[in-house]
Amino acid sequence: MPTISSGPDPSRVHEHRDVAESFGVDAVRYDRARPRYPDALVARIVTASPGRSLLNVGCGTGIEARQFQALGCTVLGVEPDARMADFARRGGLEVEVSTFETWDPAGRHFDAVVAGTAWHWVDLAAGAAKAAEVLRPGGRLAPFWHVFDMPPSVAEAFAAVYERVVPDSPINVRAMPRRALDGYQVMFDRTADAIRSDGRFAEPEQWRFDWERTYSRDEWLDQLPTQGTLTRVPADRLAEILAGVGAAIDGLGGTVTMSYTSMVVTAVRAG
Repeated sequence: MPTISSGPDPSRVHEHRDVAESFGVDAVRYDRARPRYPDALVARIVTASPGRSLLNVGCGTGIEARQFQALGCTVLGVEPDARMADFARRGGLEVEVSTFETWDPAGRHFDAVVAGTAWHWVDLAAGAAKAAEVLRPGGRLAPFWHVFDMPPSVAEAFAAVYERVVPDSPINVRAMPRRALDGYQVMFDRTADAIRSDGRFAEPEQWRFDWERTYSRDEWLDQLPTQGTLTRVPADRLAEILAGVGAAIDGLGGTVTMSYTSMVVTAVRAG
C-alpha cells in the first residue's frame, strides 16, 4: 500500500478513488501477474466459516474468488471497477458493480465476507458495519493482504527512478517503511479496531502466512505496472521506470526473490 502525502492515515486510504479504481486499466495483466494467495490461508478461512456462501469484496478479476470456488464455495463478487468485473464474469464469477459501502445486499446473507488486498479501499467503519449486516450469526469477516519486501538494491532502484521520472506524484515512495510489514501492521490494527468498535463481532484475530516466490526479470516487470504506484503513470515514463528496475534485477543475476507475508484480519459475527 503506498503512502500518499495528502493523507498517510491508513483509515483514509479509501478516499483516493482515482487510485482505487485504476487497476482495471489492464485487467488481463493484473490477473496474469498478481500472485495467488497461499492455499493454507484460503483453506483456513473456509474451514473456520459456518458454510460456503461467500461475499468477495473488491473481487477484482476474480483471483481469490477462483481459489475459494475450487474448495466448493459459492462466491458473489462486489467490485467498483466495471472493467475488472467484466473480466471476472468471463471467468465464471457472478459480480455486482458497486463500492461495498453503497452496495445493496437486497436481504441476502453469507457465511463469510472476504477481501483480497482490497479492504483498505473500503471505509473501515462502514465496511465492518456492512459486513455485520450481511453475515449470518457465526459468519466470518476475513479481509486479507499480501505484503512483500523487495531486496534492498531493487527497492532503491525503484525509489530512485520513480522519483526522477514522476517527481510530481502524490505517492511518496521514500516514506514507505523499510519493512513493508511495519507499515501494513498499522492498517491491520486499524482494521481490527474498526471491527471491534462495531460491537457485533467477537474479538478480532490476525493470522499470518509467510512464503517466498522467485521471479524472473520479465515476471517481476510484468506485475509491477499493476501496483497502485504505477497504474496511472504514462506509458513512456512507465517504460523508463521498468528499465531502471530491470537493470537492478539484472545485477542480481536476472532473478529476484520476494519475501511475502499474507495476513488475515478476521472476526466472527456474534449471534
